[in-house]
Amino acid sequence: MNSTIIHTLPTNSRKAPAKPSTDDFRQPAYDCQEHADAMKLVVYVPGVDASGVEIEGRGADLTVTAKKARFVRVNFTALHLEGVQRDYRLRLRLGTAFDYAAMGAEIAHGVLTVTLPKRAAQIDRLRRVPRAA
Repeated sequence: MNSTIIHTLPTNSRKAPAKPSTDDFRQPAYDCQEHADAMKLVVYVPGVDASGVEIEGRGADLTVTAKKARFVRVNFTALHLEGVQRDYRLRLRLGTAFDYAAMGAEIAHGVLTVTLPKRAAQIDRLRRVPRAA
C-alpha cells in the first residue's frame, strides 16, 4: 500500500511587510550647538532635497530620516554602489526640555538645519542665578 504525504507550502501573505533594517541607513555627520533659548542641530545629508526629509520628535527622542532622490545615470558606475545609495537616519536622545512642536527646519545644498526651542520652564530655570552670600 502506497501513501502520499503532501506538505503545504508556507505563504507570504500572512507575514507582516518587512521593515527597513538599520543596515539600509547610515548615520550622517552632525553638529549640535546649544544656545540660551534653543538648540541648533546641523545635519550633513548630501544628495537629499526637502521632499526627502522626515523629522519626528517622540518623547525624549528626535529622529531625522533623509532619503535621497533615486535616479540612474546611464554612464555611471561606482565601486560599492550599495553604500553610496543608502539613505540617512539620525537618532538622538535629547530629553524633554525641548518643544518639538515648535521646531523649525531648513535645507540648502545638503545641509539640514533644525532649530529646537527650549520649553519656557527650562529657559526660566537657566535664567535664575543664585545669589552669592
